[in-house]
Parts: sequence; C-alpha cells; structure tokens
Amino acid sequence: MAAQRTSADALADALAARSGAPVERIETRISWIFLTGRLAFKLKKPVRLGFLDFTGVAARRAACEAELRLNRRFSDTIYRRVIAVRGTPLAPRIGGAGAPIDWLVCMRRFPRGALLSERIEAGSLTGECVERVARCIAAFHARASVAGPATPFGAPGQPLQAAHAVLAALDAEDARVAALRAWIEAQGVALADTWRARRQAGFVRDCHGDLHAANVACLGDRVVPFDCLEFDPALRWTDVMGDVGFLAMDLAARDRPDLAFRFLDAWLAATGDFDGVGVLRFQLVYRALVRAMAEAGDAPAAASGYLDGALAWSAGAAPRLLIAHGLSGSGKSSVALQLLQHAGAIRLRSDVERKRLFGLEPLARATPDRVDLYSADASRRVHERLLAGARAVLRGGFPAIVDATFLRAADRAAFRQLAREEGVAFAILDCRADAATLRERIVARQERGADPSDATLAVLAQQRATDEPLDPAERACAIEVDTGAAPDVAEIVRRWRALPPA
Repeated sequence: MAAQRTSADALADALAARSGAPVERIETRISWIFLTGRLAFKLKKPVRLGFLDFTGVAARRAACEAELRLNRRFSDTIYRRVIAVRGTPLAPRIGGAGAPIDWLVCMRRFPRGALLSERIEAGSLTGECVERVARCIAAFHARASVAGPATPFGAPGQPLQAAHAVLAALDAEDARVAALRAWIEAQGVALADTWRARRQAGFVRDCHGDLHAANVACLGDRVVPFDCLEFDPALRWTDVMGDVGFLAMDLAARDRPDLAFRFLDAWLAATGDFDGVGVLRFQLVYRALVRAMAEAGDAPAAASGYLDGALAWSAGAAPRLLIAHGLSGSGKSSVALQLLQHAGAIRLRSDVERKRLFGLEPLARATPDRVDLYSADASRRVHERLLAGARAVLRGGFPAIVDATFLRAADRAAFRQLAREEGVAFAILDCRADAATLRERIVARQERGADPSDATLAVLAQQRATDEPLDPAERACAIEVDTGAAPDVAEIVRRWRALPPA
C-alpha cells in the first residue's frame, strides 16, 4: 500500500512548483528543512517537548520571527525573511490570500561542503579556518547584549539547573549518568562564586546557544554561524564559555581534539578571557550531555559516544606548566602551537598580552613612538598578566603553555614558583636555531606582518647580549629542541608528562 501523503510532502511539492526544481528534505527533531536550488526553507514541527511547545500556529510564527532576528546578528545575508503558508495542510500555498496555517524561515542555501561538520568528514578542515571561526565568535561575543542585574540569566544556580534537566532526560540506570550527576553536583558547589563573579563582570550574554560544527559554515574567508537557539532565552543567555565549550567539545567528539584546542587558543588570544577557563570544563561536560540527550532517540551509539566524552572531560588531564625559552626567531610559537594541539593545553603569548595591555590588536605593529610597550614597567605588567592567566588555566584543570622569550632567570623562577604553589610539573621548552635561521625568520616575519611579534634584528642583537642562560637546576627540567628541523612533538609531550611536580 502506498505511504500516506503528509503535510511535509505537500509543502515540498508546493516549493518545488514554486522554484521549478526538485526539493531536498532534511528532518530534525523539531523542524523540516526544504532545500531548493538557491534557498532553504525551515518549517517548525507542531510538537511539544520538554523544552519547547510549537503546537500552536502563533507559537511557531513567534519562533520563526525570533530565529530570523537572532540569527541576523551574525548571518544577516543568509537569513532573508519569514513567509506565511496558506491554504490547507495537504494543499498549501506560498503567498496569496487567506489565513496563514504555518510559517517558514527563508534562508539563502549554503553550498555543499561549507559546514564545519562536512569539512571534518571530508578531512579538509584546516587550523587556519578554525582560527577564523574563533575570531568570528569572539567578535560576536564582544558585541552581544549583556545580561542585566535584574534578569535571572546566569545566576549561580542556573548552569546547575540546566545540567540537571539534561541528566533527567538520560538513562538513570546508566552508571555513566550517575557518575556525571555526582560530578555536576560537586561542580555546582565549587563554581558558585565563579559564576556569580563572571555574571557581575558581564560575561553572561545573549549567545548562540547551539554552537556545534553543523551550525557553522565557512563561505570563502567568511565565517557564518547560524541556527542559534531561539525557543528558550534561558538556554541562550549564558556565560560566553557556553558557546566556546560547545564547539570545542563537538570538534573533539568528531575526533579532532587538536582543532578543539586550536579553536580555544585562537578564541582566548582574541579575548584574553583566561579566567573563563575556570568554568570551561563544566561547559565541555554539559554540552556533551546536551548532545547525548539530542541523539538518544535516533542515534543511541552517538549518544553513548557523547556520554563517554562527558566522562573524559570530567576526569580531565593532569594540569602542568611549560614555559618557552629562546631568542626571537627560535621557533617557540610554532612549536608551542603544535604542542598545545597535541597535548590538549592552553597557551598564553607574551606578544599578544603585551598588545592587549595597550589596547592594540595582536597583529598591530608597534610604531617607534610606542616605546612604552617595551619599557621595564610594561614588561613587568605583561609577566604579571601571564602569571595570573597561567594560574587560572592550571586551576581550571588544564595544562598551560606560556610562550615568551624568558631570557631573564628571575622571570623563569617566578613561573617555577607558580608550579610549586599549584603542585604541578614544570618544564622549560628550550628552543634553539642557528644565527642565520634566526635572522631569516625575523626578516620574513616582518615582511609578512602576520605575527604578533615586533622583534627586529636590533632586538635580536640586544637579546643575545642580555640572555641569562639556564642554570643546572633549570637544565634538569628543560626539553631542548633544535627548530632547524621538524620537532618530534609527541616526544616533547611524553617528556613533559613524565616530569614530576615541581
């Protein structure tokens, strides 16, 4: 017997007749998406779930209008308008007279292969693209509305309540769920003051709320997040680390933890929000639970994978501290970038923090009149920022890499003392290159202009004259790397992890 014709079938036929081409359909838990040659139309399903109620036409219209308004914050050329559907469910019309029976969100269609999720599957997602995504999200967060003191959003109990609601939808008999419930409870107590302080500092904002790899497209050099969470403001108005944790978690869940930490590295370089690392692990776990809940009905294997991921994030990795050491051009930043991706670490860069201290963009060039950037007082303040940021990263439960020259023994000693205070291992990444290579790299970097470093050949000469070599105690925890050849990053990570607490 032929399958019964549905309203989705009828709407697909109407859109096909309107566009003159076949229509492709994608079904999600709460929507139908109809793809024509140039456009995409989203229809909200008339469903009532624990977190939304779309059973009424008015509710669906309101949700469509909210989706249009909210997504235009970062996708204004993609989201076009809301369109009324008239006629009857089995004989719908787009336009014309009569009372609306439903509403569609009309969007410009992405080309195939534009989504981050598609690029990961194809093996074509690059670190440079992930960095562009991070800078786009950082810029969006910077201009997003801040939760006012009279709103309930971001109160200390809200993240805990949201996590409990997700846990309640998962299998209570699963031992992983029970373990995660206990971990969430403990974190709710431990992070209460942190959440309160971050709300007061303005980090609770009107975010995306559903920022995973299938909700971000790359169109050439342009990054387009889309399909933000529109149906529950309480789930969208969160600490900005909620968005960051969601995408980082999803990249790692798609077997690209290296890109997850490259994304975190670029977002933190853009924002300087190292204090936010204190709530990052909670967000990674919570967002993995959200995805487990979303996949539980139709894809139990995927849901189970997300639960395993949540457990892994809750366990974390042993925090440890590594500082770079070497002259400008010695390859410290390049090795540190490879290292953070391999080790799952978070990096702080002195060049970036120095620019931030003076309100400059990372790639801004220091002009001759800005000698204050490199004064003794400025250097002291930069190292204070690096110390505070590294402490926040370690207390957040992540390995920390501090990328600076560290040519002064006193500066190295301060970070070794930090490692002692936090009870973590301490390593010095001692990067070296021959004189000709140092000069070539500095000249090439100045010509490209695509690096935060302002080092010149004159700066290199001054560094050579004032460098304070590592002493025997420092040599004992140093990992020497000749960057004239490709470094063995896995071996560096192995040696770093093998070191005992400082």
